[in-house]
Amino acid sequence: MRPIPCIPENAPFTAEQRAWINGFLAGLFAEPTSEPANAASEATTSTHKVLILFGSQTGTAEGLAKKAAAEASKRGVSARVLDMNSYAAIEWGQECSVLLVTSTWGDGDPPDNAAAFWNFLNSETAPRLEHINYSVLALGDRNYSDFCGAGRKFDARLEQLGAKRLHPLGECDTDYEAPANVWMSAIWSEFKKLSVETPAQVKELLPPPKTESSPKAYSKANPFPARLITNRKLNGANSAKETRHFEISLKDSGLNYEVGDALGVMPANCPALADEVLLALKCDGEEAVKLAHGTEVSLRKALIENFQITRISTGFLKILAERSNDEQLKKLLAPDAKTELDKFLHGRELIHLLLSHPGASFSPGEIAELLPKLQARLYSISSSPRMHPGEVHLTVAIVRYDSHGRPCKGVCSTFLADRVDEQTPVPVFVQPSHGFRLPQNHDAPIIMIGPGTGVAPFRAFLEERRAVGARGKNWLFFGDQRRATDFLYADELESMLKDGHLTHLDTAFSRDQADKIYVQQRILEKSAQFWEWLEAGAHVYVCGDAKRMAKDVDMALHQLIQSAGGNGAGQAAEYVQKLKVEKRYQRDVY
Repeated sequence: MRPIPCIPENAPFTAEQRAWINGFLAGLFAEPTSEPANAASEATTSTHKVLILFGSQTGTAEGLAKKAAAEASKRGVSARVLDMNSYAAIEWGQECSVLLVTSTWGDGDPPDNAAAFWNFLNSETAPRLEHINYSVLALGDRNYSDFCGAGRKFDARLEQLGAKRLHPLGECDTDYEAPANVWMSAIWSEFKKLSVETPAQVKELLPPPKTESSPKAYSKANPFPARLITNRKLNGANSAKETRHFEISLKDSGLNYEVGDALGVMPANCPALADEVLLALKCDGEEAVKLAHGTEVSLRKALIENFQITRISTGFLKILAERSNDEQLKKLLAPDAKTELDKFLHGRELIHLLLSHPGASFSPGEIAELLPKLQARLYSISSSPRMHPGEVHLTVAIVRYDSHGRPCKGVCSTFLADRVDEQTPVPVFVQPSHGFRLPQNHDAPIIMIGPGTGVAPFRAFLEERRAVGARGKNWLFFGDQRRATDFLYADELESMLKDGHLTHLDTAFSRDQADKIYVQQRILEKSAQFWEWLEAGAHVYVCGDAKRMAKDVDMALHQLIQSAGGNGAGQAAEYVQKLKVEKRYQRDVY
């Protein structure tokens, strides 16, 4: 008889984990029986497999894909997680179950690490997928017209290629946790149905037993109450902009981050605005309302800490149109009036509509149901943890403007700038961004394009490369309105240029001359040198505005690959796509 190994009592496992492993070892080392294996025992050796593909710009979709894989593993399902652009490494004929988790970027487009996969699915070489069961979880933001556009496109295209929908498309707004969990639960139920002929698999797919958990780590669901230690304006006097440098202490949080990651900040609304809303609602603020999880709080507290009071939900708008009998609103809510509705809502907040429709009344309970949940804001981290241990730095444009006769302001930017002092906790969490990382090869050159607050992660990149002794060359393109007042981190960057840590620093200040100049023009002016760097293996990074700047820079990149590299338009597109697949063209855009 062979001896059966076991896990010792002092091994770093819980009693339940130790019992499970000992049971596994007992089965693995048991003497073979002379009796033929029955169908049930054969079933225990087979495990259902699932391929989980993600398309993620900020890391949220990637995190959900990995969460799905962890849940699959608990249920005995073997899960493999890949970004969608890794499609070429997949043996499609051997896959039977595929889950897609994707965000939407730009005008309903897939994220950078899913664009090549989308092109592949729409190419002549796309395989037929009749043997595959699939489901898609789409992430989006209802503030944008093409809500969950990328996910909807993937869902429809997979069906066109013959794949069978395992479960209907799941759609998530910015408050994505609850609908994502509903989608995942439904997926495991569908897997049980697929496994109905193998009872052992059904048993494995049941929810795992609950075990005692260690103290909950700080996360989006449980943010760390950090302290703000520095709040410094970066712009000079007479600037038309207000950009601030914030330093936040992470002492005793256990939170770790890497350069390229984002910091999530959970703000509170402006109390003065909440009071205006209460006055317009004819409430005193002491009325009790219930939150989604059943907790009862005062209406004023909910308006400050729990609800979005600047965003106008479609549900609120529909009821307002009915109660006020506003024909204009009714027309704007028609299915074919989406463009006109977006124009109407631009620059308007909840308070605008409450004041312009004083005859429409809402009970506290109705308002609690109609207002969206207050969301965290993500900011690119502008520090290296090696250079600033125990701290995280942010570079934030403070939003203040007048609209429709009222002063308006950004919820989170003014929360940090105006309403937080050293004694006010700032709830934060780290949002990993695995798709925006420095090259592992410290000798590789990098080109960074970050106008305005887009410079934030590149300050972190430069600090990190100095801290690790990276020998690769560094080139930064920066732009803003005026050199005299808006050259963010000018002293730091010019010092790095002087000592050689920054190989090149090209700037574009749009208002310093009659004709406006932007970073994409500076890139084209340096086309030949930019091409030489690309051919030498340079990694290109872009951070900032997605609607205009990122598109213009992308166009400039295609143009210089054609002009300096002697390529046609098709070859340039292939070159850029190759850069993306090799993770040499990464973007953190918003």
